[in-house]
Order: sequence, then structure tokens, then C-alpha cells
Amino acid sequence: MGPDTHDTYRVAVERDLIAQHSLTVPDPGPEGTVHSHHFTVTLVLTGPELNEYGYLADIDAVHAALDDIEERYTDSLLNDLSEFDGLNPSVEHFARLIGDRVAPRFEDAPATTLTVRVHEDEAAWASHERTLD
Repeated sequence: MGPDTHDTYRVAVERDLIAQHSLTVPDPGPEGTVHSHHFTVTLVLTGPELNEYGYLADIDAVHAALDDIEERYTDSLLNDLSEFDGLNPSVEHFARLIGDRVAPRFEDAPATTLTVRVHEDEAAWASHERTLD
């Protein structure tokens, strides 16, 4: 490899869940009434190096993080959850809040970046990316 190139590894796991919300911004149209979404949550861990076992992140640990996300949010009304207090329950906020919950699980992994992508349907998604400490 030349001096201007570097390796990047990615590990991604996704999970489906159904939750409800109603948007709270002025004039949200039909999104202002409580409705369900079939969300697909994808966690993507990225980094330039692997650990001594050849892992960027243990896929079982990523699945366990998504188990917790599924347990917390499945069949919930996002508006009623404490982490959404004072927030419009947008898919952007949802992605960030999921990241808040799962990032501590990967502090000791060699991954340097966590991206949370949340699809709210087949065509629309938002993501939030953060550096892992």
C-alpha cells in the first residue's frame, strides 16, 4: 500500500422493529397523529485496525446491542419515552438516541466510528455518526 492509502474495516448488523410516534413540529400534517413505522435499525462500526482475534467488533456484541434496542423500542410510542422528552421524535433524533444507548458497548473495541442508520420505510432513512472513545 502507498503512503496515501489506508485500510478501513466495517461491521454492520441490522434489526427490524415496529414503534409508533407522532411528530410535534408545527403543521406536521398526517405525521402529527400517532402512527406506526416498521423501522430497520443498522449499526455500522468502522475502523482501520482489528483486534488480536481479527475482529473490528464482535458481531455477537453488536447483536446484543440490537437486542437491547429492540427490547426498549418495540411497540413503544416514542413520544412517551424519557429520552424523547422535549424532542420532536424524528428519525434523526431516533438514530442519535440509539447511538447514545449502544456506543458505550464498543468503547474497548478497535472500531473508531459508530454509524446508526434508521430506515422508517423502504425509501426514507436518516443516520447519525459519532467517533468512539
